[in-house]
Amino acid sequence: MPTHVPHLAITMGDPAGISAEIIVKAAARMAAPIAAGALRLLVIGHRSALAAAEAMLGVAPIPVTDGEGRLPPLALLPAGEEREAIRPGSVSAEAGRFAYLAVERAVRLAEAGRIDAIVTAPLNKEALNRAGHHFAGHTDMLAHLTGAGSSVMLLAHGNMRVSHVTTHVPLAKVPALLTPERLRRTIDLTHEALLHLGIERPHIAIAALNPHAGEGGLFGREDIEISTPVIARCVAEGLRVSGPVPGDTVFVKLRGGQYDAVVAMYHDQGHIPVKLLGFQMDPSTGRFEALSGVNISLGLPVIRTSVDHGTAFDIAGRGIANADSLVEAIDYALRMAANRRAARLAVAGGPAGG
Repeated sequence: MPTHVPHLAITMGDPAGISAEIIVKAAARMAAPIAAGALRLLVIGHRSALAAAEAMLGVAPIPVTDGEGRLPPLALLPAGEEREAIRPGSVSAEAGRFAYLAVERAVRLAEAGRIDAIVTAPLNKEALNRAGHHFAGHTDMLAHLTGAGSSVMLLAHGNMRVSHVTTHVPLAKVPALLTPERLRRTIDLTHEALLHLGIERPHIAIAALNPHAGEGGLFGREDIEISTPVIARCVAEGLRVSGPVPGDTVFVKLRGGQYDAVVAMYHDQGHIPVKLLGFQMDPSTGRFEALSGVNISLGLPVIRTSVDHGTAFDIAGRGIANADSLVEAIDYALRMAANRRAARLAVAGGPAGG
């Protein structure tokens, strides 16, 4: 039986940002596995933006496909018809329209089984909404397009893997949203994601919502009344789940390798430690010069990974954008796609599959 070659779609996001540039740079870094027949990449986005980035960087154009028939090992699929010129660093409805169309086409290809995973470059929320697509970002859009309803965010940088019970909500609303059902779903999706990353028996820590996990109820009872019973049920079912672990030590233990992932209660609790380690700073200027890290959407019927940075309009079109996060997102997508495929083949090849 021939070996399956993983095929990833990279959606360009907002073509007025740095997306086209980092895609060109990432594709160049993936040239060896593509040439060796170990990887196939389909870029979906704005043809003119990609051509401008290729010319700026002095690289050969990526071949264009219409999406019909067998897709080439490396190709650009235009997301739609170009109606207006897009200026680098400028917010526009046209750019937002293309960002949406690229993701929509990628989802349909994934649903048809023509690609194994989606890797998203950054979009601009204002441009997306100007185009009439009223989503808070990629996660909401993907949940809508796939009919998933909702998903869970997992950030990853090295061995720092952090999923979130809540994300883009006011801090005052977090305690009410910490329900047993929501926490258990986050734990289960995190466990599944770790299996798809090749971790055989994942160990997950649950971060406490309150200081010192509530200190016996003195600082809040959510960790005692909600998190602790859910953790106990997980352990009784054979999952390796620990906690609630106070938020001021749980990420230190994660970095030390005591856990494979942490479930954070809210956006900043989980984002700050991952981004603190992911930003690479220039000590002479105090400015960051690169960012590593991946955003992974859990609970969708398709695999989706993403860069963990924005459109960087301030440096768009200058040729200085760093593609590390996109390369890392591609790597995570490959690992997850390979392990998910292996798991499905194992099930199909078992007694029930014949």
